Amino acid sequence: EVNVVESGGGSVQPGETLRLSCAASGFTFSAFPMTWVRQAPGKAQEWVSSINDDGDRSTYADSVKGRFTISRDNTKKTLYLQMNSLKTEDTAMYYCKVNVGGGYVPPSSQGTQVTVSS
Repeated sequence: EVNVVESGGGSVQPGETLRLSCAASGFTFSAFPMTWVRQAPGKAQEWVSSINDDGDRSTYADSVKGRFTISRDNTKKTLYLQMNSLKTEDTAMYYCKVNVGGGYVPPSSQGTQVTVSS
């Protein structure tokens, strides 16, 4: 069973930095692309960034490009999201997902809350 546990969120001021982590288990982590998505209260889920299985190719939403960096450590089965120059509009619950068959799993996880406010 695919299991992911997100961590690293917190409350910060605009311009500050956070690093999110996602510990994965229950599947062959190194064989799958991974994705970060986020959801703010009252808003639809938003794709943030994806990385291929080897970790040498990544893509970003325009809203985070140049500020966020996705990475992975396949030996530790862990996905990361380095978030710099945080903005109030980055406030959301962040989730990591496994890219499978054109969709994402798991359908739900605990997520990690990021709150950016002055």
